[in-house]
Amino acid sequence: MEPVSHGITLDGVARFVDIATDALSSAREEIDALNVYPVPDGDTGTNMFLTVSAARDELRAARAADPDLSLEAGLALLARAALMGARGNSGVILSQMLRAYVTHLAVAGTDDRRASTIAAAMAAATDASYAAVGTPVEGTILTVARAASDAAVETAERPGARARDVFTAAAAAARVALARTPEQLPVLAQAGVVDAGGRGLTVVLDAVETTSTGRRPMPYAAPIGTHLIPVATALPSDDLTEDGPAYEVMYLLDLSPETEDDDVVALRKTLAGLGDSLVVVGGGGLWNVHVHVDDVGAAIEAGITAGRPYRIRVTHFAEQIAESRHKASARRGRKVVAVAAGPGLAELFESAGAVVVPGGPGQRPSTGQLLEAITACGAAEVVILPNDADTVRAAEIAARTAEAEHAIKVEVIPTHAQVQGLAAISVHEPGRAFDADVREMTATARHARHGAVTVAARQAITMAGPCEPGDALGVIAGDFAVVGSDLEAVANDVLERLLAGGGELVTIVSGEGGVELAGRVAAQVEHRHPHVDVAVHEGGQPRYPLLVSVE
Repeated sequence: MEPVSHGITLDGVARFVDIATDALSSAREEIDALNVYPVPDGDTGTNMFLTVSAARDELRAARAADPDLSLEAGLALLARAALMGARGNSGVILSQMLRAYVTHLAVAGTDDRRASTIAAAMAAATDASYAAVGTPVEGTILTVARAASDAAVETAERPGARARDVFTAAAAAARVALARTPEQLPVLAQAGVVDAGGRGLTVVLDAVETTSTGRRPMPYAAPIGTHLIPVATALPSDDLTEDGPAYEVMYLLDLSPETEDDDVVALRKTLAGLGDSLVVVGGGGLWNVHVHVDDVGAAIEAGITAGRPYRIRVTHFAEQIAESRHKASARRGRKVVAVAAGPGLAELFESAGAVVVPGGPGQRPSTGQLLEAITACGAAEVVILPNDADTVRAAEIAARTAEAEHAIKVEVIPTHAQVQGLAAISVHEPGRAFDADVREMTATARHARHGAVTVAARQAITMAGPCEPGDALGVIAGDFAVVGSDLEAVANDVLERLLAGGGELVTIVSGEGGVELAGRVAAQVEHRHPHVDVAVHEGGQPRYPLLVSVE
């Protein structure tokens, strides 16, 4: 979290969570493939991503609802959201580390940006992670955390050390410790991999370093001798281990704050006798429980004895693997899911092979509609084009859900305009590798400068000045940039501004009642810029007579 001249800021915290979420999203498949301990269920990366992204989403929503949200309230919300959204063994441990780190900072005071304070917070997080695990095992995320916090404390003791030096040293030490995990845990050495949870923690610590310094660490390279194994297909049978527990049980648990310390001790003792991979984290009356057992009922009854368990999740490991295999074999190919704001735009996207979800102002699709489109298309890989800034978050939630519950590989290209989506799908190539296709579509969408024209419905103050009902408004990159009395003049002004930065292709999409206007504006562009190609389409979108882009 970014230390600045006046201590830690909520903007810095939010930036860290964004960077960490994006980094875990990019690395989650790699981390899932490393997952052989404590059970090879291939979901560690996904679980850590879902844990951090749950915290990010809650923080974003809280800041949107309350722009004056205090740092202290934001940190508390972040810790609670991570705890409630924690998934899997490593996700629960990560949530506890975050909670302990935040708690230590709150006690020290968020204006305290000394290196020693930051290092002490990291050490507290490591101590909390060890305390949360029923039987700590070296060669795991715990070992990587200890190496990082030890390096942080050592660095903080040096004269003139700054908080950013602490973060950098911690991230570097974590990467070194990760490379040594196969030496500490035989199952990792046998599989030829490093620890999955430890790898996830290095991603998070790298995000901390990036936030505090502005530098991105060197890309991770697996140590010589390690490799990635496709866990779901590498197992010889449906049994994860010959004698290991068959079920993962997780639940949130409300306890009485007055007796929770004793209740947790008793709960841990009971669950430790039922299975392994026990992690119990929390405080203040709210706890997250994770354990691997054969007797699911006994694990849940232990929670009922202690307090009020809810959000109970039970996973049968063999069924999880079988389902993953089935879903992977049943789905084929790649599809694009595009949100279209008009019938003509829908036809354009469909002609390019996309699955279309109706959208646009006043009828933006829900997360459920997007998820249904993703799952119903039958593809193993899906690219989503939300084509609207307010639909991006719903698309991201749908994507995460599809990945976690349906084993579909999904990427969201954050297109904020219909014309950006058209630009992206124009370079879509199903024959390319998935990541390469997403990169090409993303780059093309970003390079498409976009605008629009509309008519003011009421009196208002815009970034371009005051407007009256009936005025023509020109939009550039989502902001009102031109106010005028004539739609054609405003449209020409918008395009001239977009073309000022150069361009080879102008795309004009006519909306309701805008077909003739589109023709006149296209002719004007061809006259003034004969070297520029112009493409005109009928989109049929409401409210915006013209949508335009320059590539």
